[in-house]
Amino acid sequence: MKPSFAMRLAAVLTSIVSSRVVSGRTLQQHPLITPGDQYVIGNGVSGYHRRPPSHIPLASSKGISPVTGFIALGDSYSAGIGTGVDGTEDDCRRGLGAHSVLIASDLLAGQGGRNSTTFQFLSCTGATTQEVLSSQDGSHESQIDAVNTSLSADFALLSIGGNDLGFFDVMNACVFRFYNFYSGTCETALKNSRDQISSDEFTRRLEIIIIEILDRVHWEKKEYFTITVTGYARFFNDVTDDCDEMSFGVWWNGPKLKKDLRIQMNEMVLEVNAKIRETVKTINSHFIKDKVIFIDYDRGFDGHRFCEEGVKEPDYDLNDTWFFLVGGPDNARNGTRSNHVSDVQTLPPTSALVDPSSCLEPAQASRDWGRLALCYMAMAKHRDPSLRLARGDLVAENSMWYVPTYYGKTFHPRSLGHEAIRNKIYEVWQTLE
Repeated sequence: MKPSFAMRLAAVLTSIVSSRVVSGRTLQQHPLITPGDQYVIGNGVSGYHRRPPSHIPLASSKGISPVTGFIALGDSYSAGIGTGVDGTEDDCRRGLGAHSVLIASDLLAGQGGRNSTTFQFLSCTGATTQEVLSSQDGSHESQIDAVNTSLSADFALLSIGGNDLGFFDVMNACVFRFYNFYSGTCETALKNSRDQISSDEFTRRLEIIIIEILDRVHWEKKEYFTITVTGYARFFNDVTDDCDEMSFGVWWNGPKLKKDLRIQMNEMVLEVNAKIRETVKTINSHFIKDKVIFIDYDRGFDGHRFCEEGVKEPDYDLNDTWFFLVGGPDNARNGTRSNHVSDVQTLPPTSALVDPSSCLEPAQASRDWGRLALCYMAMAKHRDPSLRLARGDLVAENSMWYVPTYYGKTFHPRSLGHEAIRNKIYEVWQTLE
């Protein structure tokens, strides 16, 4: 019988976790890697050869087959938006600090380049459950259809749900007010999100996605194959009173971060996690052995949320916050990845200004938070030219209308947040032994 997923991975990962070693390496250091659909790490034709660090054992040293490949699917939390790019950012805004990329880098180091590991990075900012399942307009493959079945895969990573359940609408109406007075009420946005979370539609689609992934990789021939589904983290410390008169609003005199609002938004995240956990449990009940693993990393963000005690928000210089602010820098350990300057520098040279008369439909279709934010801001400014930005240095004067990542990465994990997600995944995987 082939060794279990946990056994195969443990030989590579055990010492990383037990010794609390966090390398901080990303695939940016490996010249064969650029954000895209599929690529190989290891000893392929274009492979990057590297001797493993002494603290990471080779899988083969314990007589266990090494991990041969894995797949990352899902939304912007999986894509790692804002965590750095090598060259020009792609349309899916995949980042080099995404937790799936960190895992790929660890596998490369742990296997010492002696065995090729395929990494299919299919996650895409703006993805909904529907778009993971099928292309909305038929112009491109769905993420599941894009899985290359000729490449080996031992496990899949999946993050999905936030775009289905109205995260952006809540952020817009309750926190940022990108569309100013036309953003709708916070109460309505929260109610709509709660209604969607409590409905059965999201559960049914998540179940279909997981079954479709299993079918795509022919799980019946790979009893060791598993899908690791990650949840989300609460955004705020909702106990302190320090934030009650502070605001993240993009326009002057924006909404305050009152404790009641922070509590409601945090509850929304917990409800989403509970829904995902419940769905995973239901799916596993249909198999003799669990096929799906749920990762709840929320508690790992304690002390690293917005509005922590003693913090005056928005604090752009605080590396200890693990979520992005609008236009805020990343907090990668090497300090060289994305910041609000490189957001502009990585734009394609043909980037155009947002047209308030025609931007809304394509922005809504894309589900890209940044494109929606930019369009709403352009429309608001067009309707009311007297509007003033809350902070004059929010964006470079000539770039504010064509830098979607500048806005879209907001409330997404920064690089240290993705490290925490990666570490929680390892912690849970180890318990599977």
